[in-house]
Amino acid sequence: MSRIRILPDALASQVAAGEVVERPAAVVRELVDNSIDAGATHVEVHVQRGGSSLIRVVDNGHGMGREDALLCLERHATSKIHTKEDLASIRTLGFRGEAMPSVASVSRFRLATREPDALAGTEVEVHGGKMHAVRDYGGAPGTVVEARSLFYNIPARRKFLRSEATEYAHVEQQFRVHAVANPRIAFTLVRDGEVLFHLPATDSLLARIEGLCGADMARRLYEVEPFTLQGVTVQGYIAGPGVSRANRQMQFTFLNKRSVDSPTLAYGLREAYHTALMKGQHPITFLYLEMEPDTFDINVHPAKKEVRFHNGFGVREAVVQAVRRTLEAATRLSTGHMPMPVGRSTAAPQIPAADEVQTSLAIPEREQVALRSDWSAMPVATPRQAAAVTPPAGQDAAPAPSSPPSRSEDENEHEEEDEPTAVVTARSGTPSPSVPALAHAPPLAPSPTEAASPPDSAPRLPVSPSPTLPSSPSTPAPGSFRILGVLHKLYVLMENAEGLVLMDQHAAHERVLFEQMRRAMETEGVPSQRLLIPLTMQTTPRDFDVLSRNLPVLHKLGIEAEPFGTNAFKLDALPAFIKTDDPLGLLRDVLDELAGAGSKTSALRLGEDMIATTVCRHAVKANDHLRDPELKKLLEDLLACEMPYCCPHGRPTLIQISLPELEKKFGRRAP
Repeated sequence: MSRIRILPDALASQVAAGEVVERPAAVVRELVDNSIDAGATHVEVHVQRGGSSLIRVVDNGHGMGREDALLCLERHATSKIHTKEDLASIRTLGFRGEAMPSVASVSRFRLATREPDALAGTEVEVHGGKMHAVRDYGGAPGTVVEARSLFYNIPARRKFLRSEATEYAHVEQQFRVHAVANPRIAFTLVRDGEVLFHLPATDSLLARIEGLCGADMARRLYEVEPFTLQGVTVQGYIAGPGVSRANRQMQFTFLNKRSVDSPTLAYGLREAYHTALMKGQHPITFLYLEMEPDTFDINVHPAKKEVRFHNGFGVREAVVQAVRRTLEAATRLSTGHMPMPVGRSTAAPQIPAADEVQTSLAIPEREQVALRSDWSAMPVATPRQAAAVTPPAGQDAAPAPSSPPSRSEDENEHEEEDEPTAVVTARSGTPSPSVPALAHAPPLAPSPTEAASPPDSAPRLPVSPSPTLPSSPSTPAPGSFRILGVLHKLYVLMENAEGLVLMDQHAAHERVLFEQMRRAMETEGVPSQRLLIPLTMQTTPRDFDVLSRNLPVLHKLGIEAEPFGTNAFKLDALPAFIKTDDPLGLLRDVLDELAGAGSKTSALRLGEDMIATTVCRHAVKANDHLRDPELKKLLEDLLACEMPYCCPHGRPTLIQISLPELEKKFGRRAP
């Protein structure tokens, strides 16, 4: 007797339902997909008890005739595709023909539908996969689908459902995904008879985001202008530096209006934000990708969430460039505590004309030192050492003494009382009358922290002179700020047209040094320090291939390694500024980055963590006293950076407290 048997249809449907319908949110996903494919302009979702008791989806789409209403309950019956060629160019959300029979096999199912020009529609009831009744339906044109008592006939599945609150949270998240992906469709969500969301159709994506997430969230977003690269168009909205979440619930990515999860997109976002987010935080994104259907495969999993790209590196590069351009063009300051800042004024800071903006060198030309392969001889660039700038034409700068004399605390305090307040004006080439020329500023004695440290206690920071680059048109000029003072020897208090601005001097100096060092690495490479005893590392064949192909990248990072037998490498040198007790562990970390990075990823991107750690040790610390000219120079250098609003670790450098917020706190404005 044969041991292999064909499963009954009812049992086969329940097996298939295990992949398609894993929880109530999956039912909502499949039914709303069908409503959108039917051309609906209004979709209502009703749930009771988290969806386990009732899920009802109502739409005003084109409906179905009786024959189609009965056929749609058969497995693999669909109107979306007809030939195998159609499978390679899918433009609809549904196409497998599994959702309706799967839902009907695990619930008390009801389908009511009518075409717009039909006198009567069709109503079908199915209980646990068995046809119960078929009758005429006299409702409005469109389709109503109900699934009651989900998993009533499969107790083993029902007991794995979570609490009502948890299941409803998943349903609401799925509702948000559909609503954000289709702003031109009106959506309504009703929970236990209470209307929670009623979103009218709109042509504005930002208006839909505001309706779902609130006006405060909408004000924090930056628009990603349509950007096309290698056939991939990216657009949407993203949150700027300093606005993040501890999970990915606010990270929406859509491909041809379909919500997708893809490591390619996740890597692209991580690379685009890199130093703009703290570790463990995730960006807030509403990104929309448009591609030809034959350039990706969505038929990977019944849930249709996974996608495979034919050119994954091209897709990732398009995401990276689109997001990075938006972040670098960000004009607004963080306005609250990490990771979710509070509200701010929407007025843009004062921005001078491009021809009025000049950027001074971090190191004057007369003091610049030609970069050599051995950067250990270069001094650490701090605001104290870079306070002097090139004087205006016609003036001779006083030479700085080689060893500044030390001064007592009383002398420092006396000098501070005599100095006028530094008012930062637009950089037009002439200092403000109320600010002494920085070239003539008397030098400072080293801080107690610096004086207590021996000269060789820390590796010298390799930096290159800042090139004379015009400030970004979207970055506010230093003239927009007036320095008021320093709070607790760490937070620089400033004012601008919008209110109060706080600058973290340590985070700001970290960003300045980070970009200087990154620029030097890109142009000159990294000096290496040879190990006393070379180390060998055994790898897998795959890792051996990755390292072999990326040896030039490793050399760019200052890591010298070479093949040493079968699937083994010999490590000869590490970057000179890296201090580690586990050189092989460092190489393994770089190997992991190489394995996940694209072929067009800059070698610098792989070593940015090392740079960030190094500049953190050399940046100005809390309790380091900076004079007004040094604060001005630090602000100028910060605003000249590509991403001035966060440090390399993702913490904010500047925080805005708007005038309306201050007025509310002092009772001058109603909350």
